[in-house]
Amino acid sequence: MIIVCQKCRTRFHLDDDATDKSSFVARCSVCDHLFSAYKPNRVQEITFLNLDHARQDHANDHVMTIGNRKGGVAKTTTCLNLGVSLALHGKKVLLVDFDAQANLTISLGQKQQPTFYDAQKALGQPLEDFIIESKYSNLWLLPSGRNMVLLNKLYFGAQHFEFMLKDRLYTVKNQFDFILIDTPPSIEFYTLNALTASNRVLIPCQCDYLSTHGVDQVMQLIRLIRKKANPQIQSRILFTMLDQASHSSRLILSKIKDLYPGETFNTVIEMDGSLKEAQILSMPAIHYSQKSVAGTQYIELAKEIMAGLGDWRQSAS
Repeated sequence: MIIVCQKCRTRFHLDDDATDKSSFVARCSVCDHLFSAYKPNRVQEITFLNLDHARQDHANDHVMTIGNRKGGVAKTTTCLNLGVSLALHGKKVLLVDFDAQANLTISLGQKQQPTFYDAQKALGQPLEDFIIESKYSNLWLLPSGRNMVLLNKLYFGAQHFEFMLKDRLYTVKNQFDFILIDTPPSIEFYTLNALTASNRVLIPCQCDYLSTHGVDQVMQLIRLIRKKANPQIQSRILFTMLDQASHSSRLILSKIKDLYPGETFNTVIEMDGSLKEAQILSMPAIHYSQKSVAGTQYIELAKEIMAGLGDWRQSAS
């Protein structure tokens, strides 16, 4: 364990068992400064149900991550409304909230429910015990909550940590027609687990200039995941929050289509005030208003996905 004086920056090496406290006060022997020191968390070893299956078995085409490195591009909105749209077509859908902010869980009117973290700490219980049925037909949720932050703190960097989610989903994936995983706007434990568990990645992209950089970062990560852990993973870009009256929005849409030919959906999700209104009421757009433009577009997206799963392409390696 290394601690550093905050005043003179002198480094001190201490034995890991010098104290059993996670934080303590130290006095610098060089400048006599008192400062707070913190004992680093040790990465915990992960217990898997069947690591060999998780590493060798490819997730089926119906496990899909919704992700983008950039925030504010409608990831959670897309996960919820696409899930509901697939469910309206008679598909059994599991939504996995794999973001510690729990926005997807809140959007379904849920809170203080057991999470994937609880499921991982209780390997003797089936994952079904932690999946709750939503009030919408054919739609289930694996919730998130505040304790989900502990997954990153305890397991990030542990051997084979990226297979944790896939290891647990393997036990339930055949019970659902689609599993959609909502991820945070970052690249770490949660996103790496989601991508390893999925064969499909839907990348929401707002039609503005900065969003193009987020898409490129996700594409690079997908190529890395393909080489390291998941050779079958494929991706497509979904344009969201399109302002049809904005010339710049249409230019960005055209630019990204040129950059990623064959890797974008035909369906585009437009700006729609009913999306925000529905969020306030913790409702999907199509259930809030059958006249919702975005709601009907998510219905069309569901049709496009069901009809063309086999047409997804791998981005160039």
